[in-house]
Amino acid sequence: MNALIKPLLLSLLFFPPLYSFGDDAFGTLIFRDDFERSESQETKDEPGNEWTTSSDKTAKGNKQVDLRDGYMYIYTHAEANHATSVRHAFEFQNGTIGLKVKFDEKRDSILLNFTDMGEKSVHAGHLFNVIVSPTDTQIIDLKTGIMNQVIRNAKKANELSAEQKKLLNTKGKRFPHPLATGEWHQVYATVTGDEVTCTINGTEVGTFRSPGFAHDTKTLIRLLVPYNVSVDEIKIWRKD
Repeated sequence: MNALIKPLLLSLLFFPPLYSFGDDAFGTLIFRDDFERSESQETKDEPGNEWTTSSDKTAKGNKQVDLRDGYMYIYTHAEANHATSVRHAFEFQNGTIGLKVKFDEKRDSILLNFTDMGEKSVHAGHLFNVIVSPTDTQIIDLKTGIMNQVIRNAKKANELSAEQKKLLNTKGKRFPHPLATGEWHQVYATVTGDEVTCTINGTEVGTFRSPGFAHDTKTLIRLLVPYNVSVDEIKIWRKD
């Protein structure tokens, strides 16, 4: 074997590249961002490419999103009253959102919040969450769960019925799956009808079915970060 090829094969065997699927596996690519750009200043959020953030409302305008060497660093300012929200419009009924994430500490997490701001039966358009952390992954139906306006109002009034409490216990599932901090991880969240599947580094971490996932149109993704997370190579595919 060629002296140059053998070391390369060995390196691939013992140090495989970060797992990635081909575009055809998920349908039609409708959005991508690799954050290979710079900001014009360093005092306010300037993520670019039509991303918006919550910093003006939740962090007194303090910077919470920083473009660094080809990736997006999201953090929550000490004066913030809510996890940092970084948002982008898209549209699909079924499809996949893929991204690379890196956690600084064990307490870190990133919440992928699928939203339809036109859906008035839920608070703030919340449909469902996929939450990834260094310890586990959670998939939660918000539309027919805690963000449903009827249930939310009952909870705020401390008037949840026994039936509603029982229902809420069926609206999410946690999947233990440890991830190393300080390393990049490839995450895919796939929506197919009433089923959401999360795959990390080539392993299917969890699948959960609930009626809220089948909402006709998902139109906005929020990346919610309560502490610190690095994000890169975001892609969105539609498969309707």
